[in-house]
Amino acid sequence: MTRLYNDPVNFVDEATEGFVAAHAQRVCQVPGGVIRSTRSKPGTVAVVIGGGSGHYPAFAGLVGQGLAHGAVMGNLFASPSAQQVYNVCKAANNGAGVLLSFGNYAGDVLHFGQARERLIREGIPCEIVAVIDDVSSADQEEIHKRRGIAGDLTVFKVAAAAAEAGYSLEEVVRVSRAANFRTRSMGVAFDGCTLPGAKDALFHVPAGKMAVGLGIHGEPGISEQDVPTADALAELLVSHLMEEIPDGIDSVKGARASVLLNGLGSIKYEELFVVYRRVNQLLTEAGLEIVEPEVGELVTSLDMAGASLTLFWLDEELERLWKAPADAPAYRKGSLEAAPPIDASELDIPDADAIPPASEVSIAAARCLYQALSATRKLIDQKGEELGRLDAIAGDGDHGIGMQRGAVAAELAAEDAVSRNAGAGTLLRLAAEAWADRAGGTSGAIWGVMLNALSVTLGDEDEPTPERYAQGITKAREDVMTFGKARLGDKTLVDALVPFSETLERAVAAGDDFPQAWRKAVNASASAAQATADMKPKMGRARPLAEKSLGTPDPGAISLSLIVGAIQPVVDRH
Repeated sequence: MTRLYNDPVNFVDEATEGFVAAHAQRVCQVPGGVIRSTRSKPGTVAVVIGGGSGHYPAFAGLVGQGLAHGAVMGNLFASPSAQQVYNVCKAANNGAGVLLSFGNYAGDVLHFGQARERLIREGIPCEIVAVIDDVSSADQEEIHKRRGIAGDLTVFKVAAAAAEAGYSLEEVVRVSRAANFRTRSMGVAFDGCTLPGAKDALFHVPAGKMAVGLGIHGEPGISEQDVPTADALAELLVSHLMEEIPDGIDSVKGARASVLLNGLGSIKYEELFVVYRRVNQLLTEAGLEIVEPEVGELVTSLDMAGASLTLFWLDEELERLWKAPADAPAYRKGSLEAAPPIDASELDIPDADAIPPASEVSIAAARCLYQALSATRKLIDQKGEELGRLDAIAGDGDHGIGMQRGAVAAELAAEDAVSRNAGAGTLLRLAAEAWADRAGGTSGAIWGVMLNALSVTLGDEDEPTPERYAQGITKAREDVMTFGKARLGDKTLVDALVPFSETLERAVAAGDDFPQAWRKAVNASASAAQATADMKPKMGRARPLAEKSLGTPDPGAISLSLIVGAIQPVVDRH
């Protein structure tokens, strides 16, 4: 269990403060995470990595010369917000674009994707490579759905070495994707981890058993079996990984690969060395040539008891980049000439709270939007426990509390924006950032995307007409489906959002007054949300428990339909 903390609410902030104090020669803190405290060559690509905290050395420990230029740090096991990603990218930018890389989790995909769009709008080229190394999380035919675990390191290292060597953004993306598709990992767990202040672990594995393929947040694996000997564990992991040889490897005999044996938090180094002894024997007997292996804690999960094995299949270019020197707080190899320190006053750190001027009609609309967000918060206060129960049937049960945190934060941000005469677009942008930042997880990301889409559409100058509101809801639908990859029938919020958007758009176009059009859209959304009870989930953490969710509507779809219904009185008044 996590024993050393003060107030659990401040755990990540205090850990970050201590980490930066301990490694000031390599990193400095910026809003949302950390960046190198040393100068990078101007005109080179910046590699920015990130995800939830609780996985050290990932992600902050991998920032430094020869490795990442910055790391975005969310709350414990929660995706960082788009604003945090944007802040770190702006501070780390060297003038040749930014590569964003992270584990392939829904919340990260949404938030990093939002930040990418914002950077591109400002003229900063930005690309994404989401790591997909965990063979247990999806079949090879659906490799794009796999999650990222300890294989994060191989992709981050190759990308950063390429950037350090002066590769263009296009070339950094090329080698990063090559590393991604040549990396395979598999993990096991003996027991779960405990969040600071929690009375019990996030999950448990039955005594004497081992969960095979379990994810680093407790996502379901593929089986449970008796705890084996160290040699038998090595044989299990190697045999599974050798069943899937990446394209381009003609023969295992004579192939070159790096090997990463990763401890997830409670397995000690001596235990890992015992396992690696047999891993090395098996791979050598198969004819594989092992290049600069790593044994230790690379991507952890607080105090989780478990380990993972990664094979990184090399070609000549990838091997050169993997072996290139690096000097980060938690990862060092080779020798580098120390770069001079940066001047913190030169960093481009945005003022996220600035209120730009707005027209009177937009300021008036912002007041109405504040009322809508207040109605949302009151609704979620009443329905939070019910939404949590729905989510617990086939998920992790945090949807209600996440929605409550997000709605409260959005209302407070909107209240502050109204007090400073913000326009509609600015109020919604600040509410979107607050919701995503405070709620965390996939629902926080989705609501941040939707509110931000409305923000961009309405702006701070023009009067928000019914047509503009309908356009904003349509953009919200398109952005959620683009960033989140969900489609109708996947049993997600999209199943309620699409009928709401399409009905509103049609009714407004037909000349209905706005309250009437909104009511029609609310009814369509409510019916569609209830109909998700007959669907099996195809996305997110509920997907492996699809049968269990039959008969229960999707909590995200239900919360959306309830919220748009709660807003109806505000629409009627204005």
